[in-house]
Amino acid sequence: MAVGKRLDNKVAMITGGASGIGAESARLFAEHGAAVAIADINDNLGPKVVGEIESAGGSAMYVHLDAASEDEWREAMAAVGERFGRLDIMLNAAGVSGRLPDGSAAPRVGDANLENWNHVMAVNATGVFLGTKYAVMEMLKAGGGSIINISSIYGIVGSEHNAAYHASKGAVRTFSKSAAAQYAAEGIRVNSVHPGFVDSPMTQVIHDNPERAAPRLAQTPMGHFGQPIDIANGCLFLASDESRWMTGAELVIDGGMTAV
Repeated sequence: MAVGKRLDNKVAMITGGASGIGAESARLFAEHGAAVAIADINDNLGPKVVGEIESAGGSAMYVHLDAASEDEWREAMAAVGERFGRLDIMLNAAGVSGRLPDGSAAPRVGDANLENWNHVMAVNATGVFLGTKYAVMEMLKAGGGSIINISSIYGIVGSEHNAAYHASKGAVRTFSKSAAAQYAAEGIRVNSVHPGFVDSPMTQVIHDNPERAAPRLAQTPMGHFGQPIDIANGCLFLASDESRWMTGAELVIDGGMTAV
């Protein structure tokens, strides 16, 4: 059965849209008819993704956005509103790992650095709060919408690594449920997505190293890492009207890791 465009006449905003899951979702959303606002701090890659979408016949714009800055959220939302006039979909995909530059895990809690903790929480948790807050303000005007917050399998289960990252992603999970309950009656859906080990710029320093990659592969029953498109496809479902009776839910896309 042929499937048509699933986001026709919708407007989407994607944080972290310059690379990885965010960029792949931007391309996919545009392919399915959405006008897409790509928000990121990478002023080099962001416009390139816009160019790719426009070359393929889609509609897109780029806005600079530090997801942890409320002032920048106000400016970005104003720019999106001026260009597209409404907001139907918000994908909060911006995030940081909290790992050391060489890919090593952050120290254990007893030796952890408060500056690192605050940075991870600011981007991963506060950024999602602000994205949801400003999306809600626009979606109330539009009569509803879909907010998709990227968490992680480590928002559901723990590990011995990177407590700040785990805490931030756990915050995204439960925050999304609270926001979903608050705005369900007004037609605003809020769901979280929980990727497993995905090849992306954030994970490249680990996945390119066979010794570091091996334990992750061993934890993944399907035996291979996910790709950004695997997560983008899940986000497309949550962005579309196909998931219209779905809010406060957790969409796990992890190759089976949390099943065992």
